[in-house]
Amino acid sequence: MPATYVGAIDQGTTGTRFMVFDHSGQVVANAYETHEQYYPEPGWVEHDAAEIWANTKRVIIEGLADAGIDAAQLDALGVTNQRETTVLWDAHTGDPIHNAIVWQDRRTTARIEELVKDGWKVPIREKTGLEVDAYFSGTKVEWLLDNADPIKLERSRPVDVRDRAEAGEVLFGTIDSWLVYKLTGSHVTDVTNASRTMLFNIHDMAWDDDLLGELNVPATMLPAVRPSSDEATYGHTDAEGFLDAEIPVAGALGDQQAALFGQTCFDAGDAKNTYGTGSFFLMNTGDEPVESEHGLLTTVGFQRSGEPVQYALEGSIFITGAAIEWLGDMEIIDDPQETETLARSVESTDGVYFVPAFTGLGAPHWDQRARGTLVGMTRGTRKAHVVRATLESIAFQTRDVAEAMEADAGIDMNRLRVDGGAVKNNFLCQLQADIIGRDVVRPEVDETTALGAAYAAGLAVGYWETVDELRNNWQVDREFGADPDAAVDDRYDRWLDAVERAKGWANDG
Repeated sequence: MPATYVGAIDQGTTGTRFMVFDHSGQVVANAYETHEQYYPEPGWVEHDAAEIWANTKRVIIEGLADAGIDAAQLDALGVTNQRETTVLWDAHTGDPIHNAIVWQDRRTTARIEELVKDGWKVPIREKTGLEVDAYFSGTKVEWLLDNADPIKLERSRPVDVRDRAEAGEVLFGTIDSWLVYKLTGSHVTDVTNASRTMLFNIHDMAWDDDLLGELNVPATMLPAVRPSSDEATYGHTDAEGFLDAEIPVAGALGDQQAALFGQTCFDAGDAKNTYGTGSFFLMNTGDEPVESEHGLLTTVGFQRSGEPVQYALEGSIFITGAAIEWLGDMEIIDDPQETETLARSVESTDGVYFVPAFTGLGAPHWDQRARGTLVGMTRGTRKAHVVRATLESIAFQTRDVAEAMEADAGIDMNRLRVDGGAVKNNFLCQLQADIIGRDVVRPEVDETTALGAAYAAGLAVGYWETVDELRNNWQVDREFGADPDAAVDDRYDRWLDAVERAKGWANDG
């Protein structure tokens, strides 16, 4: 009898990955495809959802073929996704009605400021656990309903998108919903992605009528909200579709919650940080939400079928890995791997500090009008100093969040589990340990986002029966001990000075 596996679609900001895992949590197939980034206006970021779906099919087919695995050997599929990115599509044709608006997009900043002025900051915080920010999906949906081009139907005049949405003919979803819909025909989302829309009450675990009313979002366009690991499954792939197999799609989590799950942070106090385009620091707080007083988000961590919701505190850092990409865009480096060598080639940044607030500042500062700032340069500044300052900015932003999280949760973090592309950089991992004063632990399988989606789907169908099996799978690749003699506090104070200089820069409306 052929071996069976669990597959995971990891749809991220810059590309789509498909991975297949065996029972021990090891990777047996891996394929990746990038997609186009669109910047129609300054501060606007869009993706083509149709391109994302085409790439998803392509990487699944390529990944299975390269590993010599038949689709019928997959016991389940899980999905994890870039969160907050917003898609509207035609319920009849299944086609997007506009490019997806990406989580980084700032076009609704003025609307957010209007909500704050009208007194919505506290109610939104109390209902959703979120800051009032253009980062989240709610104002993106509103913008699309008001600004997407009317839909041309056969033999009729163009029809307003909002009118069709109210009739249930235009559907909304984050990327998980979009992919599950294309895979199964079901219009669903999971609790973690719902909690990132700024439309969902995380205490009632339901779409919030007050918020839907204020943003004029019709309830008829919303997906059903399901557990992250769903024994009832979200549906099955079409046996006559591109996979020629009927596979249950049984798990979905937003990418950062998926990494929390993949890092087996199942207990209150367990914490992880994922270094991708941005960095996202999550701590499991158990089955009761913890309200932050230090600029963090209260969010849903995950939910398994028949079990209570697990909540988390989250620090969302908008730009970390993307800062390294920027170094390449500016031709300061040719390859991200150069950053470690260049950073080690100098003793310090020589007083240079880089605040990569390209799309504003997230936790714990929450300044939509902050912008990227490079300070402290002299005629002696060289590219190695700028590169080292970029890596330090990643670690300093993580300390910002770590200090806020310990203050909110009342828990001293013993060590930090890390994952994502940037943690392959040993210099950054050691720097991170020194700057936060805690040991940093890197697992053997660092694609924990995809692993978490696979675990959620596999648990739902019985491929894994208990979370203890998943804990046993987790293996350490390397541990970076914090240097007690590292002189970081003065540098951190100067970092905070640099952050103040970045705030409020984009004040032109």
